[in-house]
Amino acid sequence: MPNNQSHCSDDLKAFALSLGFQSFGVCLATPPPHMGAYREWIDKGYHGTMSYLAGHAALKASPQELLPGAKSVIAVALNYNQDNPVVEGMPHIARYALGRDYHKVIRSKLRKLAAWIEGQYPDAQTRACVDSAPIMERDYAQMAGLGWFGKNTCLIDSKRGSWLFIGLLLTTVNFDIDDPAVGGCGTCRKCVDACPTGALVFEDERWQLDARRCISYLTIEYHGEVDTELAGQVGGWTFGCDVCQEVCPFNEPRISQPDRAAVTTEQDFLRRREWPWLTQLKVIQEDDWDRLSAGSAIRRTGIEGIRRNAALNLAAGEGS
Repeated sequence: MPNNQSHCSDDLKAFALSLGFQSFGVCLATPPPHMGAYREWIDKGYHGTMSYLAGHAALKASPQELLPGAKSVIAVALNYNQDNPVVEGMPHIARYALGRDYHKVIRSKLRKLAAWIEGQYPDAQTRACVDSAPIMERDYAQMAGLGWFGKNTCLIDSKRGSWLFIGLLLTTVNFDIDDPAVGGCGTCRKCVDACPTGALVFEDERWQLDARRCISYLTIEYHGEVDTELAGQVGGWTFGCDVCQEVCPFNEPRISQPDRAAVTTEQDFLRRREWPWLTQLKVIQEDDWDRLSAGSAIRRTGIEGIRRNAALNLAAGEGS
């Protein structure tokens, strides 16, 4: 198989969609275009206490760092949207974490996609990347045509919205590439105005997320005591936050666009975890936590974090 030979990806796309992915695209395994902006974001301290993001900067600089000889980046998207009403006294969890841990779901599908490639091209090498891998996911998803960057810094698909997980598969096979996605928010700033903590800032001619003020960061990644100024604004969110996506016009259902904000069909996401009341979660014990959080993305925050968040929710409720 000549190194410069390009291969049609139509059959690969059909297989990917049969696995349940909603979108598929391919781009070249070139350095990410926003690496400079990422380093500037780190230099400003917007990553907060997530020191691993700075430590992984060198690996993020090129897909070759993760898979030497990589020629193509296959990008896929998986819908996780579902109703998520607030229930008084119960934990309120971001939609992406309501069911099974998405890392496990997407990685399983990408392994099947990799096996298909390796079956067609015996010399091929692949590497699956799901969120935790040091790679600029959004850059490659945009380059592969899956969506563009909104003011809330999420990847937005004009036809489907932003309730989408991104999965990447690096491969040494040179597949035909897709056109990059284009789009924009125009004058809309609903997400900016709706953010309870003012975490979306406009600097250097682009919208950026100051993670130190983001409710998702504060309830998941941050392990200390939440600043008094921000603690009350965490409100009813126990794990994560969906506000900037909930107000986005691209996530409003439309009869003319049946895929817009459609409910996920992924059963692993629809099988929602049952969590105890906030009063119980505030004092949850190790054995119960290990049992309840097994196989859930919520495990990320840790038992001390979930106790703290439940206490913040209860305090916010008491003060209302």
